Amino acid sequence: MTRIQKPASQILRGVMTAMFASVMLSGCGVVNNMIYKTTGDVMQGFSRNHTVPYLLESDDLAMGCAMAEAIAPLLMSFGRVTSEPDQLAVMLYLSAGGCAEEQAREHELAGLGALRAMDAEEAEDAMIRQKRALSLAAKRYHQGWKHHNAFYGNPDESECPDFDDDLGEFIYMAGLLSGLQALNAEIQSTSSIGVPKNIGSTVARATSCLENDKWWGAPMALRATVWAMIPGALPDGEDPFERLEIADEQGEDAGVRISHVFHAIAAQNKGDEERLRSVIRSHAQAIEETPANEEWKFVDAMATQMILAISDRLWMENTGHRTPMGQLGTFWDDEKEAVETMDLDDLL
Repeated sequence: MTRIQKPASQILRGVMTAMFASVMLSGCGVVNNMIYKTTGDVMQGFSRNHTVPYLLESDDLAMGCAMAEAIAPLLMSFGRVTSEPDQLAVMLYLSAGGCAEEQAREHELAGLGALRAMDAEEAEDAMIRQKRALSLAAKRYHQGWKHHNAFYGNPDESECPDFDDDLGEFIYMAGLLSGLQALNAEIQSTSSIGVPKNIGSTVARATSCLENDKWWGAPMALRATVWAMIPGALPDGEDPFERLEIADEQGEDAGVRISHVFHAIAAQNKGDEERLRSVIRSHAQAIEETPANEEWKFVDAMATQMILAISDRLWMENTGHRTPMGQLGTFWDDEKEAVETMDLDDLL
């Protein structure tokens, strides 16, 4: 059977068509990557310049928590097509870690309630749930710490960074807090996820890169808390609780009372319940007397939430219920004020 030969011109057209199709298809991939990269850059820029500042001016912590958990995978996925959003990641993972830690506190309260009810099985189950939530919190905080180091440099290996603006400096501080929270959550969860054990001393040194007066006394409060909690960390001639009291005054005046949280944690660690109660009372009084700073409402609201959580734990242990509504700063054994009563018999 005779084989029919195709003309050379027809063969050439076929080859050219195949090459054109190949170029077009590969071009689609290039165009898509360009679109993805541009979108990622726009999303990162918008989130840093507008979403984060907008959130910091809000006091809706639940909304911020939901946003961090929902948006983090989307924003972080843009690191596949453009630069890694390390700076944004610090805020996202710090907030997402706070979500998990809040769940852990709820499980802890449930466990304390079960213990008071003599329900050993329910108490044990609640404690297991608490440790699982703390383990998740530790992973998220630690991820935030790693992104902090990727963007600003490891504090153990680099000098203080040059901050572009106030938000950049604040995110640096947030990253230090994330590192310390990672270690704290890991210890409480009794798990091991690889958080460096020297992270406390690293954070304490790195706070010197921040202006204490500018940030409501929080850098010194953070440093003093490390001094109070880590054996051998206290420099000669320093009193961590004296430093914490000064930081409290700065935070109260500024309307951003995050130093109260550090003070309360240090008091808890020392087992000083009298001091702990005093800090809670001071916080309750301060939020009544001084409105939250408009630019940093979220930070102040976060401080109140954490102080309330500490108060709730004390109330639950001693009464079986949380802090009553509107009574933050009071305690179950406070002396009751004399209440004027009316003799109803006189009216009959």
